[in-house]
Amino acid sequence: MRPLKVALLFVAACVTVLFVTTRVRADDHGSIVLVYKDGHRQSLAAASITSIDVKSAAIVYKDGHREKLRAEIERIEFGDSGSTTTAGRGHYIGKWKVGRGNGDSFLITLEADGEAQKSIDAPHGTWTMVDGEAHITWEDGWHDAIRKVGSSHEKLAFEPGKTFGDNPTNVTKAEKTDQEPI
Repeated sequence: MRPLKVALLFVAACVTVLFVTTRVRADDHGSIVLVYKDGHRQSLAAASITSIDVKSAAIVYKDGHREKLRAEIERIEFGDSGSTTTAGRGHYIGKWKVGRGNGDSFLITLEADGEAQKSIDAPHGTWTMVDGEAHITWEDGWHDAIRKVGSSHEKLAFEPGKTFGDNPTNVTKAEKTDQEPI
């Protein structure tokens, strides 16, 4: 438990330095990313955090709720919306026209609640954000990832039996079809 407390003390010191040096305001969109030793990443809006409680290993938010830290932290990354190219979860919510890898295309809809639908095969799946990408797991065993590449997007498809860490089965263009803010 002692290494965890030392790591949390370090986190608290870094967060304090971040707030003092950048003067985070409620309208800032800066982020803090906690990278855990197991590889899991947790992105936090800097403006929503009051403190990190080292004794109870929890993040304290401005609205008063507390979130327990899940594991031992490996490192902390700081960034703001002006300098990062990583898209947030809201960026991916909506309808996407994507390729099948054979010249045809289909639609993927990503919902705010983590549900996903597609217009081919087994239509139901779920999605989550991983390192700035939308990772979708379909009931038919396929996995897709949609990611931002420069000013455009691409869809990576992984056939049943493959994981997101494998080489994709195909990579195609992805285009958001509903451009209104969600």
